[in-house]
Amino acid sequence: MKLSWILWWVLTVIELGSFITISLLLWFRDVDATGAVQTTELKWMSIGMISTLFIIPFLTQIAWLIINIVTSKKLAPQK
Repeated sequence: MKLSWILWWVLTVIELGSFITISLLLWFRDVDATGAVQTTELKWMSIGMISTLFIIPFLTQIAWLIINIVTSKKLAPQK
């Protein structure tokens, strides 16, 4: 069970780190790959699109967290 928690934390840190890194890269770029100048509105739209892509892994992490909590509580009284 401890391995499941360690893996959960590692994947959560990787997921959060990649989201923050990609968001910062999108925010601080002046021109995108097509040559279009990035305004504040376009930057927010780009970050919003990346956020929608990260929803599925985020929901998976939440489900995994709930499973870890439930199984930890079931195993705790047996010790």
